[in-house]
Parts: sequence; C-alpha cells; structure tokens
Amino acid sequence: MKLEKEKTVPPRKPRNLIPFLIGGVVIIIFFIFSIARNLAERPIAKISYDAFIAELGTLDLEKYSNIKEVTIVGMEVTGRLHKAVELHDIRTGRIITTDSFRTTLAFEDPDLIRAMEAKGMGIIFKAASPWGRVIFNFLLPVLFIVFLWIMFIRYMQAGSKGAIAFGKSKAKLLDKDIPKVTFSDVAGIDESKEELQEIVSFLKWPERYRKLGAKIPKGVLLYGPPGCGKTLLAKAIAGEANVSFFNVNGSDFVEMFVGVGASRVRDVFEQGRKHAPSIIFIDEIDAVGRQRFSGIGGGHDEREQTLNQLLAEMDGFSTQEAVIVIAATNRMDVLDAALLRPGRFDRQVEVYSPDLRGREEILKVHTKGIILGKSVDLKLIARKTPGFFGADMANVANEAALLAARKDKKAVGAKEFMEAIERVIAGPERRSRIISDYEKSIVAYHESGHALLALLISEADPLHKVSIIPRGGRALGYTLQFPLEDRYLTTKKELLGRVVVFLGGRVAEQVVFNESTTGAQNDLEIATKAIRKMVCEFGMSEKLGPMTFRDSEDKLFLGRDITRDKHYSDKIALDIDNEVRSLIDKCYHRAETLLKSNREKLDKLAATLKEHEVLDGDKVQEIVGIKRDTALENR
Repeated sequence: MKLEKEKTVPPRKPRNLIPFLIGGVVIIIFFIFSIARNLAERPIAKISYDAFIAELGTLDLEKYSNIKEVTIVGMEVTGRLHKAVELHDIRTGRIITTDSFRTTLAFEDPDLIRAMEAKGMGIIFKAASPWGRVIFNFLLPVLFIVFLWIMFIRYMQAGSKGAIAFGKSKAKLLDKDIPKVTFSDVAGIDESKEELQEIVSFLKWPERYRKLGAKIPKGVLLYGPPGCGKTLLAKAIAGEANVSFFNVNGSDFVEMFVGVGASRVRDVFEQGRKHAPSIIFIDEIDAVGRQRFSGIGGGHDEREQTLNQLLAEMDGFSTQEAVIVIAATNRMDVLDAALLRPGRFDRQVEVYSPDLRGREEILKVHTKGIILGKSVDLKLIARKTPGFFGADMANVANEAALLAARKDKKAVGAKEFMEAIERVIAGPERRSRIISDYEKSIVAYHESGHALLALLISEADPLHKVSIIPRGGRALGYTLQFPLEDRYLTTKKELLGRVVVFLGGRVAEQVVFNESTTGAQNDLEIATKAIRKMVCEFGMSEKLGPMTFRDSEDKLFLGRDITRDKHYSDKIALDIDNEVRSLIDKCYHRAETLLKSNREKLDKLAATLKEHEVLDGDKVQEIVGIKRDTALENR
C-alpha cells in the first residue's frame, strides 16, 4: 500500500490575482504607447545657445530666421524649423539632419523674446513643472518593478508550497481517507515492531499509562542501513495509531534564506500541538541533526541554528501534549549528542537486517498480489538471499513478476525468482556484448578458478552457480555462493578461505596464461578489505596480537581525526601493512597450490563453461568429481 494522497497543513487558498493582472496590463500598455509615441517623433537635436542664435538670425530684425515656432518652459526652449538643416547634437556629438531642436537659454533676455515676436515666430509659453518628467522617468519604472515583485511573491506563495513561503514548514498531514499501512504489512523485524507498538498503544489508550505514572518517550529514533524498513515502520505507526501524522524530510528545513530552518521547526511543532495527539516523523534527520562545529573550517551556522531550535522544541513541550517525534537515519554516528540524550530521543530502535525466517515473512508480504507457480518455495528463495533487506526482497518479488509477464506466463515460477536474485546481485544480463574468443577463454578460466576453489576449500560457502554471461556495467562473469544458514559469527579460518576463493580468478589467469588482467579488480579490492579488517578490527593477527587499529570512517565529514594524534605509531602502521601483505601472500600461495595440483579439473571446467556459458553448482561438482552438500532445501 502507498501513502500517496497528502495535503499541506494548514491549507491556504491562493489570493485573487485579477486586480494585479489588470494593473500590470494597464502599466504595460501605457509604456507601449509612450515608447511608440517617442519612436514616431522626429529626431530632436540638442544644440548650444550660440547655434540657436545663429538659426534665429541673431537679434537683427531684418535678417532671415529659419525658426518657425518655439515653446518656452522656464529656461528650456524647443522649436521647429522652416526647413531641415544639419545641426550638431551636443549630447551625442554627431551631426544630424532635422527640423526640430532643443536648447537651454543662458540667461533671461527680454530682447530675445521681442526679436522672435517681431520676426513672426509662433511662441508658446508653459509653466515649468518637473513632475511629469519625474513620474515618467522614475516613478512609473519603480511601480512596474514593484508590481512584478508582488506578482512573483503571490505566485510563489500560492498554496504555501512556494520557495518564498519562508517560515512555513513543509510537513504534510496524511489524509485519514487514504489506504493505510499497518503492522501486518511489516515483516521480518518483529523486535522493532514491538518497540513501536508500545507508542501506538499509548496514543490510543493514554490513561492506561498515566494511571501508573508512566511517561511515553518524547522521541523515537529508527536507525539502520538503507532499505531495512525504517520509513515503512513509520507509515505503519501512522496507520495503526489513527492520529494526526506529520511527515517531513530533514532537508526540507534548511534552504537558502537565513533563519528559515528554525522558523519551519517552530511551525511544524506548532501544527503538531494543534492536532495533538499527533506524531511528527522526520525522515533522514542527519540532514539537519549532524554534530555542531565539527568540520574543518567551522560549522554551518544555518543548520546549527535549525538544530538548536529542534533541540529546544523537543525538550520544551510537555509529555502530556501527546506529541511524539519519530526520526529515521542511516548515519546515527554523525548525529549530535544532544539529540540522543534522554529527554529528546529517549528510545533508539535499531532496524536490523532480517534473518532467514524474517526474509521468508517479507516475501510472503510482497507476493500477496502475485500469482505464484507450484514450483515456488519461498523458504528456499529466502535461503538464497542472505544479507538482503526488505527493499531488496520487494525488488526480487517485483523483478520476478516482471520477468514472468515478459515471457507471457500465467504464474511466476522458481526460475524467474532465481533470475531476479541474480539481477539484484549482479545486474541484468548483457548477451548483446560481444567479446573475442581469447577474452572469453580468460573469463572462463577466471570464473572456473573461483568455482573450483569454492569446492576444494571446505570452509568456503557452497557453490550455487557460475556464469560467463556479462552482467551489469563491467562484470564479464560471476560466481555465486550461498551459505547453508544465517551466520552471525565468522572464524578466522572461514575468512581466510573466502579470501582464497576471491583470489582464485587472478591465480587461474597466472597459472594458465602467465598474465594478469583487469578483470580481478573487484576481487582484489574485496580480498584486501577483508584481510585489513582481520588485522585492524578483529584482532586476528598473530604478530600484532588481539588489538584493534580501526580508523574512523567519518573523517571526511567531521574532520576530527585529522587534527587528533593517531593512537598507534608509524612503526605499528608499517607492521599493519606488512601483516596485511603477508596474509594476502599466504592466501595467494594456497590458491596457486590448489589450482596447480588440480589443473586437469580446472581445464575441464573452463572448457565446459566456455561451451555452455552457465553451470549450476551440481553440474560443476559432476564435471570436476567433487561432492559437497549444497542442498539448501533439506536444511
């Protein structure tokens, strides 16, 4: 079920913009007519006073004057000529041909007026009034800009969903009429559900707890890896509690304007109090709740101000208001310590990866609407998906249904589910990729090296499938191994066995072709990380002893450990590198010894794999003559 219908709270009706539109149209029309009128006028030359006297024919009444009429406004004179002449425009410095001019009188001269009257010129006197020019040149443009700004503000604030709705939070109130997600839709994380069912119980029957003096936690923090079901749990709480549920993302608080984040925090808590009992769900809270002033170059003032307001709101409202904050994060390690103390997020619920039974229950939830074939065994599929989270299992079920629909089948079979698992792990097949016969041989020996070592090393996970069909972006082949059961502890011997299998591809290339290729890049990366963890984190080094030398994983964000002294010396760092290299060399030598002593089996397996491209675990055992128990169904 999906929670899709949402509404913003409080709803705001967009204001009537018709008067503003009419006013804007009037101003625009006025400007258009003014510009058109100016364009229609003949060019006017701004001439000097001396040029004006020359055109006037000096003050001598008998000399001819080319001036036809003038308009005098204060000391400003504009006029028309009998015939167009070339005049020097003192504003532009150019010579233009025109019959209109403008000039400024140097001083008041009564004789000038009498001379123009005597020569029969038309003279028009106007009172000097600068307001018209001020209005046209200054006030109207300012009013037009103000109008555009008001229109922009009104448009952006319509419905309170615009970027300029400064202090309003973007919290969304889930509509009570939409389909609900309940705890029955959440599977595989039973302990986490039990923790949250208590919250729902308090919201439904608060008196039961208040009679005993119990106080509900003010905040609940859901943490775990991506895709484990944190947001789904929050939706289930909303569906079960039947109270107002506000949903907001951590990144919605902080925007480009200073102070917006703190204002939005106040607004969302105010809404929560108005609709109490209520739940405020903040997804990805690490976007706003990261530790303060922890990075190089100082902190982020706006985010810190938002966090401070969040801390104040969580610690400020009374528990009797029945407002509960639920937050989700993938990075609990970067959250500010003030958020995690009692009184704020009192309860911290880990949403863990599901075990075998949990994965089976998750598959049952996600296959409710899917027609399954008789060959489908959900328990077997769950065994073949170790380490998968709820989102991964949902993806597997959906991919299987899509594959069956693509083949126009009436039901989804076990084959589609296995193909879906491989698509999720390694990506879709790319049969269109054409590789040369030589490269195909290298890939066949590479994958055969992995597969043969998986059978020869008893502590390695059982082999399920080997393929040289390209998948995803770069993988030219892959080898799948599935454990027989969920494991929570791993021995040193098992870790070293896994590393030997990872190195099998590179060793096979060296043994057969006496050459190394780039195809082993991912194998070497995984093997090196595994060995370094054994030495630095698990204390599995005989030379360094049971000590941990783990480096902090949050350096790039926090910047704390760059300025802090290392807790081991340079000599220890060199010893760590030497021990990692030594263990890698031992694993490489073991893989080389096993493959050289079983060269005939390696050649036979590679030739068969090159011919058929895909082999399952049982077929590989039959080819090389090695038997291992891989019957997942019987366990």
